[in-house]
Amino acid sequence: MTADTTAAEGSTDTTAVEDLPAFLEREEVQRWLRPRRMFDDLTEAVKSFFEREDVQRCLRLLKMLASYAVLVLFALAFVMPFVLAGVSSFKSLPDIAQNPTSLMFDGELDSPTLDGLDRLDNDRVRIPRWALNSTIQTVSVTLGRLFLATLAGYALSRLRFWGRWFVFSAVIAVQGIPGIVLIIPRFLVLKELGILNTYWALILPLVFDAFAIFMMKGFFDLVPRELEEAAALDGASLWQTYSRVMLPLVSPGLIALTVLSVQGVWNEFLQSLLAAPSNPDIRTLPVGLALLRGAFGENNPWNTLMAASLITTIPMAIIFFTFQRYFRQGIATVGIKG
Repeated sequence: MTADTTAAEGSTDTTAVEDLPAFLEREEVQRWLRPRRMFDDLTEAVKSFFEREDVQRCLRLLKMLASYAVLVLFALAFVMPFVLAGVSSFKSLPDIAQNPTSLMFDGELDSPTLDGLDRLDNDRVRIPRWALNSTIQTVSVTLGRLFLATLAGYALSRLRFWGRWFVFSAVIAVQGIPGIVLIIPRFLVLKELGILNTYWALILPLVFDAFAIFMMKGFFDLVPRELEEAAALDGASLWQTYSRVMLPLVSPGLIALTVLSVQGVWNEFLQSLLAAPSNPDIRTLPVGLALLRGAFGENNPWNTLMAASLITTIPMAIIFFTFQRYFRQGIATVGIKG
C-alpha cells in the first residue's frame, strides 16, 4: 500500500509539472502577468537609457552644475556682508538709516558720498595712526616669532638633551591654557617691568608662541636626518646646518607660520587692550574700532565704522588668499606629524 501511495504521489507531481506551461498560458494568468512584464520591460528600458554614454555625460554635467550652484550660494552668503559694508561706506547717514540693507545708492539722500572716509582721521578717529601701530606690532611679532619658533622647533626635533620631552610636553600643555586666564598675570608682569603703554608691551608677550614651536617641530621632523649627516661630513657647524640646510627645506612651514602669525597678531585685541590702558597713541586697529562706537555717543557714524572695518579686513584677506596653499599645507603637516 505504501508503494502504491508513493507511485500515486509521483504521478501527481509529474502531471503538475507537465500542466505548468498550460497553466501559464491560460488567459487569466496572462492578464495577471502582463502588467508585470510591462513593468520589467519599462525598468530595463530606463536602465539602458541611463547607461548610455551621452546620458551619463549629461548627468555628470548636471551634477557639476548643481555642486557649483551650492558653492555659489554659500559664497554669496559669506561675501554679502562685506559687499554691504563696502556699499555702506559710501552712503550718507540718512540713506543708511532709511535703506540699511540696500546695495543701491539713493541720490535723493546725498548718496554716494565720501563723508564716511573723511572722518577716518580726526581727533576721535585716528585710523592712520592705529594702522601704523598694528603694522609695527604685526611685523615685529612675526619676525620675532619666526626666529624663536624655528630655533626652538629645531632644538626639540634634532638635538638630544636632558629634559627634551619634558620641555616639549610643557609646550603642548601651554596650548591648552585659555588666554583669558593669563590676563592678570600678564598685566602684573608688564607693570613690574615698567613697559605698560609702550610698544614693548604690544610686542614681547606675543613673540613667544607655543603653537609656533609645535608647528615648526613638526616640519623639522619631516626632514631626513641623512641631509644633516651629509652637511656634518662636509664640515658644516650646527648653526650652518640649521641656517643653510634645514631652514630652506622647511620654507613652506615658514610661510604658513608667517600667514598664521600675521593674521593672528593683526586681529589681536585682548593683549593690545591690556598693553595700552591709558595711551591712545599706541592703540591698534582692533582696539580703536572697539572703542570707536563709544567715542561718538549715541550718534554712530555707520559709514565711518564700515569703512574702518573694511580697512582692517582687506589686508588680511589679500594675504590669506595669496598664501592659502601654504596655509593648508602647514595645517596638514601639523595634523599629520603632531
